[in-house]
Amino acid sequence: MEAVAGESAEPGNLSGVRHIVLILSGKGGVGKSTISTELALALRHAGKKVGILDVDLCGPSIPCMLRAQGRAVHQCDSGWVPVFVDQEQKVSLMSVGFLLEKPDEAVVWRGPKKNALIKQFVSDVAWGQLDYLVVDTPPGTSDEHMAAVEALRPYSPLGAIVVTTPQAVSVGDVRRELTFCRKTGLRVIGIVENMSGFVCPHCTECTNVFSRGGGEELARHAGVPFLGSVPLDPKLTRSLEEGRDFIQEFPHSPAFQALSAIAQKVLEAPAQLS
Repeated sequence: MEAVAGESAEPGNLSGVRHIVLILSGKGGVGKSTISTELALALRHAGKKVGILDVDLCGPSIPCMLRAQGRAVHQCDSGWVPVFVDQEQKVSLMSVGFLLEKPDEAVVWRGPKKNALIKQFVSDVAWGQLDYLVVDTPPGTSDEHMAAVEALRPYSPLGAIVVTTPQAVSVGDVRRELTFCRKTGLRVIGIVENMSGFVCPHCTECTNVFSRGGGEELARHAGVPFLGSVPLDPKLTRSLEEGRDFIQEFPHSPAFQALSAIAQKVLEAPAQLS
């Protein structure tokens, strides 16, 4: 990492962040990083200044999704300066991916070292003024989750979005994630069902490749809001692989409509607390 000479100090840690949203799931492969990335972009297009904190230490994929791989993390008097991923500097990102010498380097760390880095990410990143900080977490309910929740607790997080896919196996794992939220006192903003159907690239008809409705049924059973279903869309997949702004480029996609509706519900969440 490079130190920035003469860099003016920005507000350290999270003092300038208005709302913190954690993205959780009970298992891997459900698309947490996809939802984190697209939620951040949707909030940005709603006029908000957004940060993304990628604490999925063993699978830091968001730098690739935002075409920010290989960028250097600088330092100022307040700590690490996050990487801006757009020219307007409305979306900033901090990820362990920026700290690895090689992009294919594995993070082979035991729990205490991982937990220490998560706490350092929370305390030592100079986010400045943000409307929303989206925190992409690892899968499961491990000690890394406890470290993230405990480090963020003094800043009163807005809550968690829990991501599932329609299959019964995924829904069962996510049910345990809801138990984790209850035990740690973390408010659940709502459940998102990802990969809910496949959008045909030719006619845009949506076909249920797996099953459908598992996330909505779980939300109803758990008494938490259901934020929406996001279908599999080849345009969304291609945008993530190429680091493009799906929200800006494909406003007529069913996935865009779903993601925009989810972002709108997140924007309305603070008012529901008052």
